[in-house]
Amino acid sequence: MRWMTILVTCALLAAPIMAQDSRPTQTFDTSRGPVKITPIYHASLMIDAGGKIIYLDPAKPSDFTGLPPADLILLTDIHGDHMDADSIAKVSKAGTEIWAPAAVAKTVTAAKVISNGETKNWGGFTIEAIAMYNMKRGPSAGTFYHDKGRGNGYVLTYGGKRFYFSGDTEGVPEMRALRNIDVAFVCMNLPYTMPPDEAADAVKAFHPKIVIPYHYRGSDLSVFQKGLEGTGIEVRLLDWYPKAP
Repeated sequence: MRWMTILVTCALLAAPIMAQDSRPTQTFDTSRGPVKITPIYHASLMIDAGGKIIYLDPAKPSDFTGLPPADLILLTDIHGDHMDADSIAKVSKAGTEIWAPAAVAKTVTAAKVISNGETKNWGGFTIEAIAMYNMKRGPSAGTFYHDKGRGNGYVLTYGGKRFYFSGDTEGVPEMRALRNIDVAFVCMNLPYTMPPDEAADAVKAFHPKIVIPYHYRGSDLSVFQKGLEGTGIEVRLLDWYPKAP
């Protein structure tokens, strides 16, 4: 009986580690050491570099089991799959900073505002807020799912490498004008952002070394992949929608 108790206890202690290890973490070398980026769910991910932990858009139904608390949380928009108070609380600790656009800070009052076009330094990172918005898609004529100026995508530079996270957007001029991006995380899903062929066309314009689709629920990623054939851009397809055990 005593051995059974020990085995059960060990299994419970190991569970968070197994949950974390099962996620397809991507590691990128930089002049300051590795940057590890872990997909969590849909638009939620974790960045681990230089002893600092950054979460992007922690939101339900993400599973944060076994993952460390945040030093910084970056939020992109007001929608529930990007801004979720319960998930923010789960990954926070004493001293966690939150950065977000002004529209988000109205609800997440602890957030410090960073607006389109602003650049700030934090923990060895340079963080740029990039405009994300719809140009033609919305719930009704004359309205958009994402208004220009409301939300942020982000470019994070660390150790000479530049990482772009698009947020919810179509292939806007601000995306297409990006340069020297090493790794791009680009959204695609209808009706809210853009289809895979449009996403591929936008990615060709700024030509990152590596592109990883995220926020792609229901999209045909083979269309995106085919659209980038022959460009020299490496496409990495990761599972952002793990099934519940």
